[in-house]
Amino acid sequence: MLIFRFLIFYLLSLVGVAAVYANDAVVPQTGEKPKPAPTAEKLTPKLLDLLAAHHIKATFFLIGENVAEHPEIVAREVREGHEIGNHTWSHPNLAKMSDDGIRGQLRKTEDAIRSAIGNRPTLLRPPYGSISARQKKWINREFGYKIVMWDVDPLDWKRPGPNVVCNRIVKNTRAGSIVLAHDIHPGTIEAMPCVLNQLEAKGFKFVTVSELIAMETPLPPKPSPSPKSNAARSTSPSPTPPN
Repeated sequence: MLIFRFLIFYLLSLVGVAAVYANDAVVPQTGEKPKPAPTAEKLTPKLLDLLAAHHIKATFFLIGENVAEHPEIVAREVREGHEIGNHTWSHPNLAKMSDDGIRGQLRKTEDAIRSAIGNRPTLLRPPYGSISARQKKWINREFGYKIVMWDVDPLDWKRPGPNVVCNRIVKNTRAGSIVLAHDIHPGTIEAMPCVLNQLEAKGFKFVTVSELIAMETPLPPKPSPSPKSNAARSTSPSPTPPN
């Protein structure tokens, strides 16, 4: 049902990579609504077991319809330290929707997530990555969402097989990457031991999307000393040099 989307890793220089899982049945960008995956409620717990064994925290972007159907899985994700994001209620192409239509998709999903875990999400992954610059601005202003994209996509929705999924992720992941995967596909879950083992062997550390964003945010500058404190220092007597 739910999918891990981003993984963040630390290489030798403490640079991270994020893994994101999505709980939608991703299809080519034709506008076709994804159908619920009948085995999702079995696949996501398997993924959670694997992540726990590796002590990895991931970010799950959730379809509202799935949250309403399986709130217990969402509660487990949060209980085990994973991050939750909004992925709309029914996976529409936001770029083709009215503002009011988008509001309905986001609010309904937000309400379902709040009902399941008691908190609202702060991240949004637009289906298909389809969203306009204007939409990003008003959604951030009105909902406070950070819009999340990705740079590593194994195209696991095409079901190429676990070996191909693993090879694509391992080959293309760099420090600071956001890796997309869908936990509704059995082959994706089968690929994850290979993915996690190989990336860990390369020195990567997995973090959540919010942790990755924080790593990329510059620290605020330290305040300059006040003129008064400078004057006080300048009038202090110099220490007597040793003999």
